[in-house]
Amino acid sequence: MKNGFKTAGVLAVGALLLGVSACSQGSTTKTPEAGGSSSGPANIKIAYQQWGPGTVMKNFLTGAKAEYEAANPGSKVEIVPIVASENDYYTKLQLMMRSANTAPDIVYEDTFLINSDITAGYLKPLDDYIKDWSDWGQFQDTAKGAAKGQDGKTYGVPDGTDTRALWYNKEIFAKAGLPADWQPKNWDEVLTAARAIKQKVPGVIPLNVYSGKPMGEASAMQGLEMLLYGTKDTLYNFDQQKWVVGSQGFKDSLNFVKTIFDEGIAPQPKQSLDPNWGNKVGSDLLPNGKLAIALDGSWLYNNWQKTGAKPWPQWSEVLGQTAMPTQDGGGKGKVSLSGGWTWAIPAKSKSPDAAWNFIKTLQTQKNATKYATDGAQIAVRKDVAADEGYKTSAKSTQFFTDLVAVTVYRPALPEYPKVSNEIITAMEAVMTKQSSPDEAAKNYDEAVESIVSKDKTTTQSQGQ
Repeated sequence: MKNGFKTAGVLAVGALLLGVSACSQGSTTKTPEAGGSSSGPANIKIAYQQWGPGTVMKNFLTGAKAEYEAANPGSKVEIVPIVASENDYYTKLQLMMRSANTAPDIVYEDTFLINSDITAGYLKPLDDYIKDWSDWGQFQDTAKGAAKGQDGKTYGVPDGTDTRALWYNKEIFAKAGLPADWQPKNWDEVLTAARAIKQKVPGVIPLNVYSGKPMGEASAMQGLEMLLYGTKDTLYNFDQQKWVVGSQGFKDSLNFVKTIFDEGIAPQPKQSLDPNWGNKVGSDLLPNGKLAIALDGSWLYNNWQKTGAKPWPQWSEVLGQTAMPTQDGGGKGKVSLSGGWTWAIPAKSKSPDAAWNFIKTLQTQKNATKYATDGAQIAVRKDVAADEGYKTSAKSTQFFTDLVAVTVYRPALPEYPKVSNEIITAMEAVMTKQSSPDEAAKNYDEAVESIVSKDKTTTQSQGQ
């Protein structure tokens, strides 16, 4: 997982997810820690993204705040929701971390940004805290790697991971004459199903693949990268430590985007360019039967739980899940990408010791299990993964957990956020017919060479 979550070693996650391991609940009391003063109560601020009507994170943090303040008399925790779409959240968070006057004490940090934020000097290494924290041994090695910088130090505590696949509406499939147990073997079979739905079930969006700048990283990761890693090509060659340009797989992925929008089996471009589109998919389109197939994440069902944005008890009967196939059915036959988030401490936090103690409160076994269950996360702690309540929390949990065996991770290098922006620029240009796939791919290649320098690029993809 280190330096881009290499696919090698990822298979270990699957085994770890099945492991049973005992663990103490962890302390929530304030104890002296390395790295700063811990005399007396402290006030801390914790920043996270709030976008759309969901309240899972808000409720989780509110509960942890009450627990922490009760265990630490006189201490106060201020929960700071940053109301913003994904890309705007990253920008606002980075602006806050630049100054000691505005820096929170704890931030919710996407793993793909860790190395760029480390390079910018925004994050504090946590090694002096972690070395004395017994619960750290419960975290899977791949999850630990997600929070490591290129310097080998740890900059965050992961709270879950995820996988991606195709969600589909069985009732819509029945109307279109498609099987309830749908298992497409290649891209053509996905397109064939979407075309059948367009023809036989009018008024329904056949297929959603995120595309364009407003959806940010969802477009890059759930969209193009889920396609690209189903080809023979990759974004980055770890053996050569170079970014891949000029690949046929990148062009083929853009051609898939062109096909679904040109044929009208995707949303209208103006819909896909709505910053709220991701929320609409989970809280409106899928539960209200307006979307047949969604290329999306394992967490999607948190919208439909009792605490979600759109409670929908029937979701597990109406919706099916199936793996995204590779382009021609070759390789492993299916593809998934994984990401994850961590709790990190900004370098300019005024109360890093208190912040660390609050992170430990967030990550007791009990609290970690609650968030993994309520937040529809794939567990990164071995004791949580072994918890019967977690394992049986949703019918889709085992399906998405099994995809860890084939999953791929983004190259979480300092340059990745800029490269990702060029991916979604290329997608949007194709989706809106401003560029052909070949033109958009050429512009992408030139942009990547400009970002990383030409000598850090290669035309040879790393074998998957």
